[in-house]
Amino acid sequence: MSKEELVNEAFKAMKNAYAPYSRYHVGACVLCKDGRTFYGANIENASYGATNCGERSAVYAAYSYGYRKDDIEMVAIVSDGKRLGSCCGICRQVLSELLNADTPIILSNGIESRETNVMEMLPYDFSVEDLDL
Repeated sequence: MSKEELVNEAFKAMKNAYAPYSRYHVGACVLCKDGRTFYGANIENASYGATNCGERSAVYAAYSYGYRKDDIEMVAIVSDGKRLGSCCGICRQVLSELLNADTPIILSNGIESRETNVMEMLPYDFSVEDLDL
C-alpha cells in the first residue's frame, strides 16, 4: 500500500470519529508489514479524560490482534483542522513505546501532508529503560 493510499484509508476512518465537544475529527490507519491494516478514530467523552485519540485507537487495535512494534510498517494520522495537526502529548508517549522510533508517520489534513516519526516528535521520551525494574 502506498503512502497516499494509507492516508486515504485514514480519512475513511475519520468518518467514524465521535467529536461532539471539540468538533475536531481525527482518523488513523496502521499498516502492518504483512499488509493488514487497523483503523482508529477519536472518540470523545464528556469526561475528557475518558476520550481516546484516533492514533491510539488504531495502534491499540493492532496490538489487540497480537501485532507489535516490529510488525508495524507505517502509520497515517489525519484530521480536519485548518492547519496540519499532530499528535497530542499522551499519544506521542504511547507511540514512543508501541512503535519503533523510525517508523514513518504521515500527518495530513487533506491540504498539506508531512512525514515524520516518533524520534522527531518526541526526542527525549520516557521509556522502560528509565524504570528500575
